[in-house]
Amino acid sequence: MVVLAAKRAATTGERVIVATSSEPSDDALADTLARHDIEYYRGDLNDTLSRFIGALQELDDDTIVIRLTADNVFPDGNLLKEMKSTFLSKDLDYLSCGGEESGLPYGLSAEIMRLEHLREADREAVAREDREHVTPYIIRKYQKQAFTKFKSIDMSHFRCTIDSLDDFVSVSRIFEGVSDPVNVKWSDLLTRLLQAPGQPIVRKPLSQFLLGGAQFGSRYGVANQGGQPAADLACRIIRTAIVNGIQGIDTARAYGVSEDVIGEALSNGWASRTRVFSKLSPLDDCPPGASTQCVHRFVDASVFRSLASLKLQKIDVLMLHRASHLSQWNGEAWRRLLALRDDGWIGTLGVSVQNPEDLANALADANVAHIQMPVNILDWRWRALEPTILAAQKSRPLIIHARSVFLQGLLPSRDISVWQLANVVDPAPVWDWLENTARNLGKTSVAELCLSYVAGLPWIDGTVVGLENERQLDENIALFGTSPLSQDDLEEISKTRPTLGEKSLDPSLWAKR
Repeated sequence: MVVLAAKRAATTGERVIVATSSEPSDDALADTLARHDIEYYRGDLNDTLSRFIGALQELDDDTIVIRLTADNVFPDGNLLKEMKSTFLSKDLDYLSCGGEESGLPYGLSAEIMRLEHLREADREAVAREDREHVTPYIIRKYQKQAFTKFKSIDMSHFRCTIDSLDDFVSVSRIFEGVSDPVNVKWSDLLTRLLQAPGQPIVRKPLSQFLLGGAQFGSRYGVANQGGQPAADLACRIIRTAIVNGIQGIDTARAYGVSEDVIGEALSNGWASRTRVFSKLSPLDDCPPGASTQCVHRFVDASVFRSLASLKLQKIDVLMLHRASHLSQWNGEAWRRLLALRDDGWIGTLGVSVQNPEDLANALADANVAHIQMPVNILDWRWRALEPTILAAQKSRPLIIHARSVFLQGLLPSRDISVWQLANVVDPAPVWDWLENTARNLGKTSVAELCLSYVAGLPWIDGTVVGLENERQLDENIALFGTSPLSQDDLEEISKTRPTLGEKSLDPSLWAKR
């Protein structure tokens, strides 16, 4: 259901029109509206834009239209008046609130536009997304303007929409004890939202934090003490991380049951609240001399199994688990992924790299729009490639995420047996350097130092961190609020850090427990 408030520019009259579908499932709604003398219009379920045009067919082109959606119940007349005043005084073509630009929560949303532009969109727009979401054509042509009067509220990472049962329960609790839910002010509802359970515990969204999913599929990490979390615990961790505004969740086909666990946690509307970054199967069973058709079948099997496990129609980002697959089998695995991307099954393609050679190959392919790589405060291997990385990011859309920032939990650990597994016979000098550097730079722990280092690198867009329990989640949420190191600090670290060999920096070369 979509609610419209329409106002003619030349009059003071306002009309509220409910635009709903002609499907039998909306008969009860139409009957209720009729009993209460509320104007409504019924049209095509799958063409929302056409419903708007039908609902407004009697109005002049100069009518100002305010679009509200029924899943967003926080906006009130006072907010709309504020928005309309801005729209008119600045002679705008489009204005919206809600989201980071406005500082208001997701769900405290409204759009204002001109009817003549809606009618233009109806004539010109053919894409399904344009017709389903009504305003994309207008935004593209007439530019998006955000309503910023209340940006200082800084609650864009909060949520008060109703897309799922969990959302319904959350919003219902906000209204508990409200004596007049129709006339309650939106600002009063925000005060209640701040105090509500299930909302963010941070003042800024954790936009640099990607939740690692390897632990959800197996016992992962050399310093892992708790093992693989139970499914219900993993679900709580994932949803709490999402609530606090993480950039996304990282997983892989090879991570045991990780995709299944994540898929279950993202059910019931949670998938729309974050992004999923997964990786193609390592394709170990695909023969070296496999035919083109055979390679394509292996790739398809991995992609569609991931989609099924994650319960998604599209994977936001899919990476090669091995950079060698860019060229192996005459490039047919990569070529098949490009086709699946173009068919809409994958949003963005990328590569998970292990070493500088992998990184150089990935940077050289213009179709690689995402790279995940191991980066930590002791890893000196990437420094020579930094100019190439920055040049690639300047020349094309390219996102780079760091993983292994704690080197599988090794760096914060003082367990000598764990360090010896990583081929460091005498870790004491490394411990001393890490702790002294943390203290000298005002960091409370080695873990905070490690995150601050990666956050300071100008070519890193986010950091993947895995965890096993809710305590570690709370700790990492706090750590991601730390200040990144300065460029001077980074330079000093590169000059003074202990030098570890490849057999210590690459966990695949470590001894087994």
